[in-house]
Amino acid sequence: MPKPKKVCIIGSGNWGSAIAKIVGSNAERLDYVDNRITMYVYEEMVEGRKLTEIINETHENVKYLPGHKLPPNVVAIPDVVEAADGADILIFVIPHQFIRNICAALIGRIKPDAVGLSLIKGFDRVEGGAIDLISNTISRLLKIQVCVLMGANLANEVAAGMFCETTIGCKDKRVAPLLRDLIQTENFKVVVVDDVNAVEACGALKNIIAVGVGFVDGLGYGDNTKAAVIRLGLMEMIKFVDIFFPGSRLSTFFESCGVADLITTCFGGRNRRVGEAFIKTGKSIEVLEKELLNGQKLQGPITAAEVNFMLKNRGMEARFPLMTAVHRICTGEMKAADLLDHVRNHPEHMQTTFGRCSL
Repeated sequence: MPKPKKVCIIGSGNWGSAIAKIVGSNAERLDYVDNRITMYVYEEMVEGRKLTEIINETHENVKYLPGHKLPPNVVAIPDVVEAADGADILIFVIPHQFIRNICAALIGRIKPDAVGLSLIKGFDRVEGGAIDLISNTISRLLKIQVCVLMGANLANEVAAGMFCETTIGCKDKRVAPLLRDLIQTENFKVVVVDDVNAVEACGALKNIIAVGVGFVDGLGYGDNTKAAVIRLGLMEMIKFVDIFFPGSRLSTFFESCGVADLITTCFGGRNRRVGEAFIKTGKSIEVLEKELLNGQKLQGPITAAEVNFMLKNRGMEARFPLMTAVHRICTGEMKAADLLDHVRNHPEHMQTTFGRCSL
């Protein structure tokens, strides 16, 4: 009889802790999953105590997911190599700017047949003025298969057991059922598709649009304008994937990873909230991260910079005016009040024919 699969969760923010709650509970009932779930926790001092000690004693991440108990079989470990030792499944859920350092520590230290599942929303800069998907970076550095999970999944609602859906992008039909069973619950429904690139790109790009929606709220432009920005943002997302990840399917944008995640993030996510505060307070993104996010990193502005890095190098900023405007407002290159001009004059408004999406 094969040994139960060992699972390691690399990351322990609010989303990582919410997933740990699900995975830990599922591991207790799945006989082919090892009951002990390790969770890599970046060590911090909280009121004079180590965060890992607090989690292991109280079964609660009091800093990033307070008020939600983790299953007792989830064990917090401050060393990523120790946490990943012997793991068959590695669930990556950390801010995307830290992924290279984490992978560097794991090179040669994990099982060669391990499978990765990335919940990370963002891009990685590569040589030649381009960006790549985080899953590709992990796969390239660790030489393992990496699938992705993206969806309309606000961490606190998931942790509270509220109903929602998510999307797993996985091309391996042997691995997909295991990942689905590990993640799915009665109130956390999983749909598996093989369009991995589009699933992951949606998860990254929607954060840029959500920051823009936050600007709209901060400027007091109203729900009609917000709806227009969401629609135009979706069209730019589709165009971006069509150009840079050809072969993807339009239907993927109608999964949870696409339009559902975009809507949720634009109404209830941290990127929208900080975007609004950025306009109303005049404070920097860095200051607002500390004040509103308990020090956690906001992914939208970083992702906007990464996308702009490639668009600028390829002379394509004008084809993505909304994403470009969000980046320029975040960096102070453009006044937030000028955002509406980019919405009014968006090239999508010049379209007069059907069948505009070429996916």
